[in-house]
Amino acid sequence: MANNSYSGVKNSMVEANHDGEFGCTLNELRSLMELRGAEAIVKIGESYEDIKGLCNRLKTSPIDGLSGQPGDIEKRKTVFGQNLIPPKKPKTFLQLVWEALQDVTLIILEVAAIVSLGLSFYRPPDAERTHCGRAAGGVEDETESEAGWIEGAAILLSVVCVVLVTAFNDWSKEKQFRGLQSRIEQEQKFTVVRDLLPADGVLIQSNDLKIDESSLTGESDHVKKTQEKDPMLLSGNMKPQF
Repeated sequence: MANNSYSGVKNSMVEANHDGEFGCTLNELRSLMELRGAEAIVKIGESYEDIKGLCNRLKTSPIDGLSGQPGDIEKRKTVFGQNLIPPKKPKTFLQLVWEALQDVTLIILEVAAIVSLGLSFYRPPDAERTHCGRAAGGVEDETESEAGWIEGAAILLSVVCVVLVTAFNDWSKEKQFRGLQSRIEQEQKFTVVRDLLPADGVLIQSNDLKIDESSLTGESDHVKKTQEKDPMLLSGNMKPQF
């Protein structure tokens, strides 16, 4: 009799998955996963009464989990999104050039080059009268003043070379990293990491569960997880082997 009633509840729950929206939004779940310890317990109690209430809002069974029906899975993907981190868009070569130009030393050199070029082409109003009063030896000074732009141009050329080399090196490193990341993702499709939490979640039941959160906090001590004190579980953490 109990099994029949439970099956009826389960079937009605599966049908409800397709009737209406879920009882909590994606932003609410994100806010919940940012809390830890007592704060998370209080938040769950205020918003969902308890963990079972959260399961009811999400229309999932605390014993059997999701129904596994394709329509239900697709609806959850539409409402909550897929369980993956979207890849970061790679930077273009022009963006890397712009970032390289933000170096303080290069900015100082750019300003110095512009000032030098400006002074090399500047001629005071009384320059002609001054040159007329000079002797023939003044031809050397005039030639030197006409070549004054070379110093500023050389500085600008040096800055351009440094920026292009820096941007090209960063672009090459990012390209290699993208290739390595893609290869790792392909390998992970055929690899199952034991005791690695695949997604964020809330602990429903456990027996002396300890989690290694060193990948997030940097602390080597294992954190004990219980329903009464700290039920929040984060993806990427591992259950240590003893």
